[in-house]
Amino acid sequence: MIDALSGFLLLAVIVMIGWALRRWGSLPENAEAVLGRIAYTALAPCLLFEGTLTADLRLLVSGPLLVSTLAAVTCFAIFVLIFWRRDRGTRILGALAGGYTNANYIGIPVATYVLGDASLVVPIVFLQLLIITPLALMLLESATSRRSPARWAFLKPAANPLVIAVTLGAFVNFSGVRVPSALLDPISTVGNAAVPVVLIAFGMSLSGRRVLAPGPDRLPTVVAVTLKLLVMPAVAVLLALALGLSRDAAYTVTILATLPTAQNIYLYAQRFASGLVLIRDAIFLSTVGCLPVMLLITVIFDVRAANS
Repeated sequence: MIDALSGFLLLAVIVMIGWALRRWGSLPENAEAVLGRIAYTALAPCLLFEGTLTADLRLLVSGPLLVSTLAAVTCFAIFVLIFWRRDRGTRILGALAGGYTNANYIGIPVATYVLGDASLVVPIVFLQLLIITPLALMLLESATSRRSPARWAFLKPAANPLVIAVTLGAFVNFSGVRVPSALLDPISTVGNAAVPVVLIAFGMSLSGRRVLAPGPDRLPTVVAVTLKLLVMPAVAVLLALALGLSRDAAYTVTILATLPTAQNIYLYAQRFASGLVLIRDAIFLSTVGCLPVMLLITVIFDVRAANS
């Protein structure tokens, strides 16, 4: 419990540093975007490469990934059913807001500082970047334009630096090749900067934001955030219990299910000019709300462990 609290406190302090820098640091207007771009193209790929290189890749065909997948699909389906009469772009993006987790920017810090192992998010990164993302982009392309979706939907994710990093790490892992320390040490050093830089950039994004303004996207936003923070972890823990996962595995999949809506969904909303307010507010609210929910989950699991 103390370790988890320390992890949450560490995350919160770094986020607040980012918020203070944006509010009083006299930074350039594009400082947040530059930090995010550096983390996305260099820092996070290095961290994920090292994590995948040393990870147990049998997790890719394990019960925890099955639980994560089913929990996400459940939330996708619930949102689509509730808002069936809305336009296709809103339905697709709202569904993603309710079940597509921020396994990269927030997942890596949570896995590192709360769960103690950054590689725990690797299976979810694989699932989202290699399967869910191409399918979602293809659906959005078909819903918002007449251009052929296949080439854009499948070639674009293949060039994603995170996909490349995870794929290379998995390949080297499977091959059994030992990476020389002269090469691995710089990668590790750069990767270690990913977590604080990402959290600082996120803290900067919190400054001066107004959410849940009156309009047609208010209710879909509330539903998406509820799915992400409450329904998805509830489904995950129920599935974990039904599949007989260990306490540690059940705790891990539940915490990871509570991760907020992924920030790259906003890029999709911008690209397809659909659901911008919905996605922006869902990302903000789910990110602000995820840490209290994670703390509550940790307390519940610790109480159950103490009583067993």
